[in-house]
Amino acid sequence: MNTLKPASQSYAEDFVPEPEVVTAARERGEQLGATPIGAGTGATLQVLAAANAARTVVEIGTGAGVSGLWLLSGMPDDGILTTIDIKAEHQRAAKQAYAAAGIAPARTRTITGNALDVLPRLADGAYDLVLVDGAKSQYPAYVEHALRIVRPGGVVAIDNMLWHDKVADPAARDDTTVLLRDLSKQLREREDLATALLPVGDGLLVCVKRA
Repeated sequence: MNTLKPASQSYAEDFVPEPEVVTAARERGEQLGATPIGAGTGATLQVLAAANAARTVVEIGTGAGVSGLWLLSGMPDDGILTTIDIKAEHQRAAKQAYAAAGIAPARTRTITGNALDVLPRLADGAYDLVLVDGAKSQYPAYVEHALRIVRPGGVVAIDNMLWHDKVADPAARDDTTVLLRDLSKQLREREDLATALLPVGDGLLVCVKRA
């Protein structure tokens, strides 16, 4: 490997500065044990939302609002983020982050509950972008719902798909690594999706649902 590659990756990860309000949300998330996405992943989500002019976005895994802030920053001013988390304390922290960023309450819909109970109630093809960042053991089920509710031409983004650099290591065979490795390969092979695995943060798999 080129000895400059790690430095280039670090440079790219921090290329877009993280706003102070996002840093504050990150600190709250770390205190709550809700591991937030990195700045590189956040900037990528911002670009995906902006490129898709995403007005309807679903987020599976609210955390303390870090990813939501990045998504909202890329969405049009009338865009609405629906964010799902099983922990009420996460939702409270996220609402604090949204308020600190000056985001109107009408632009966010926070739902406390198990995502697998909530997602079946969301309409088919009604959303422009879905972010999957919840319990890893439930990723296949989350993605199945995400692909159902996203519109043709819409985006499904799945975080942690390199899983601490273990997915790329054939010798890593723990349950989570195998699940994520197999899921990424299954999505890659689907003809109804255009798919890329981006090496930002802990790995962001991006799928576009073909029209």
